[in-house]
Amino acid sequence: MKKKVNVRSLCFKIGFILILLIISAVMLVIGRGHTIYLDNKKAEINGTQYDAYRKITVYVNGEKLAKLSAKDRGMAENMGQTFSMTLEYEKEKGDEAKTEEFTLKLPYNLDGIVVNLPALLEGVPQEDCMSEFVSLLAADDTEEEEEIVTDEFALGDF
Repeated sequence: MKKKVNVRSLCFKIGFILILLIISAVMLVIGRGHTIYLDNKKAEINGTQYDAYRKITVYVNGEKLAKLSAKDRGMAENMGQTFSMTLEYEKEKGDEAKTEEFTLKLPYNLDGIVVNLPALLEGVPQEDCMSEFVSLLAADDTEEEEEIVTDEFALGDF
């Protein structure tokens, strides 16, 4: 004997599953964490050279995150797809400090993102100022190692 399926019960179960899927998709986007590296280094982007600034101070949510001299790198952790920061900078010694605010739209597929601040301050599009962080240790591991062959039994060219 077959049981009769209650249509109302089936609709509640399907609705509950749909709500869980929607919440999961939203959390996947807004809950994505990013590590952002902020560089005050010389860079060449699209054939144009951008020199490091004398001093850049980075503020996130009103708090001082990093004070970067030339050739320095700072780091920030961010949840979500946008990153807002305020930059207070001096290009050369003796210049008056200027302040600018930036909101970056972070690429979803990257976790470690390097942002070149001098290029960003010079008006380069945000997409061109960002690149993926590649660890030097990871780059060294990709090189092939030489295979060392030893003569275990000391037979020579036997």
